Amino acid sequence: MNPQEAQLNYPLGDALPAPGSTLEIAPGVRWVRMALPFALDHINLWLLRDELDGRRGWTAVDCCITRDEAKAQWEQVFASSLEGLPILRVIVTHMHPDHIGLAHWLCERWSTPEHVCRLWISATDYNAARVGSQSTTGFGGEAAARFFASHGLSDPESIEKIRGRANYYPSMVPAVPPSFRRLQDGDVLRIGDRTWECISGHGHAPEHISLFCPALKLLISGDMMLPRISTNISVYDVEPESDPLRLFLASIDKFRRLPADTLVLPSHGKPFTGLHRRIEQLHEHHRDRLADVLEACKRRPSSAADMLPVLFKRQLDLHQTTFAMGEAVAHLHALWYSGKLRREKDAESVWRFAAA
Repeated sequence: MNPQEAQLNYPLGDALPAPGSTLEIAPGVRWVRMALPFALDHINLWLLRDELDGRRGWTAVDCCITRDEAKAQWEQVFASSLEGLPILRVIVTHMHPDHIGLAHWLCERWSTPEHVCRLWISATDYNAARVGSQSTTGFGGEAAARFFASHGLSDPESIEKIRGRANYYPSMVPAVPPSFRRLQDGDVLRIGDRTWECISGHGHAPEHISLFCPALKLLISGDMMLPRISTNISVYDVEPESDPLRLFLASIDKFRRLPADTLVLPSHGKPFTGLHRRIEQLHEHHRDRLADVLEACKRRPSSAADMLPVLFKRQLDLHQTTFAMGEAVAHLHALWYSGKLRREKDAESVWRFAAA
């Protein structure tokens, strides 16, 4: 446990749901944990006891990527943990593959002539997922390769591999449901006999939706609030001049009004309390990283690729490098938009940032 984690509390200790089963967090709230084939090797999903249009059943929150192993685990959950009741709707916090990948399958699996199992998601993320499932915007392909090259990633082998990942997003999100129900900031959903408030967040995804239940003091935080790692905040080729770090930090401040003893149910890691301290930790983390980036750019004009060893002390594989590049650009842009850095293209058409 790192020093920051030690400042948080984990009420469930080391308890984890067994593969293909669930762990009850609170009455009517169950935790599902599924494996991912990445360095970030799992995702937490949630089942909420529900009644919708006079039918009793469950709401699923998030889905996992499309892969046979995840479908098999879901089938085990259906058999062991639903008490013979159906999935009535699927809520997705945001459009990243580990969250929306199996939404189309779940909705089809549980729709009947009498009841459509509908996807509930923000409109922005629904449409971003639809575009991504047809073309790998931001995650690979020619446009992504050009974007990373313009920020200093010069290794030909890495650029060629990024160019070859044109099917990256569709491989995990081959389809999205053809219709959806829109979620927006401030919406209050009745799920079973309780209400859950939608809290929008930006910077990690276009329009991420977290859910807070006042009666249970539970926050399904998605990726906006993680206990062990800092959420990835990236600039992508589709919005190359964006300032996502500013948006992210403003978004997590929206959680400050929640009770101090809120139990946070994150998408990665274990449920924890200490929400307000975690908000401060994330501000401190990014404040320190911004200071490191600014100091490096004061020494010499630098690209995002130059910032990788400044921001990341470990060895990065290609998958991690693409996220790291996006995050490096995000920190440079935060300083650029705040007037602390200026940018210009060098003779090789690489963006370089220097002290203003």
